Amino acid sequence: MLCGVLYPLAVTGIAQVAFSGNATGSEIKDERGQVVGSSLIGQTYNLPARNPDDPEEAARPDLRWFQPRPSHGLGSNSINTRYALILSGATNKAADNPDLVKLVEDAKAAVVTDNSTPSYQVDPRAVPADAVTSSGSGLDPSISPEYAKIQVHRVAERNALDVEQVEKLVKQHTQGRTLGFLGEPRVNVLELNIALKALAAR
Repeated sequence: MLCGVLYPLAVTGIAQVAFSGNATGSEIKDERGQVVGSSLIGQTYNLPARNPDDPEEAARPDLRWFQPRPSHGLGSNSINTRYALILSGATNKAADNPDLVKLVEDAKAAVVTDNSTPSYQVDPRAVPADAVTSSGSGLDPSISPEYAKIQVHRVAERNALDVEQVEKLVKQHTQGRTLGFLGEPRVNVLELNIALKALAAR
């Protein structure tokens, strides 16, 4: 009775009062008040599949939106999170594994190609690590400010916005280190894309 009923009820009650947002999954809502995701779980922003019945079809990013970190799941085997909430984990391959090295090289080339515009060329040396590697969980909701900045020109062009407008948006959604010294500065991709959608709709 104590451990099975009273204790869980007490903990749940305290959580709802003191940390109501966290206790309900850190939900993020759009301008209509609809829940569109969680601030703790990453998601993809891809174009619809050409053939929904083909499980092997490679995902194609929708370049109107800021893109998250890669989600490599458990590497090149058949189990891959792809931001699906079935599994969580990063690749088990060693840093010098040829398959992983090629995966990173291909990802860097894609970042350069996808984010270069007629007026802006991405320098391969400026591509940050989080643009080409997954996080430990494979479900990271945030990217580095550096990766967000690389995407600014492409996002501005695809949404018919000024670069300065999109740069300002990134700056507004850049969070500093927790308590000033924990972790690294970051940008929540879902929150940024919700703000981008609102800006593009004006």
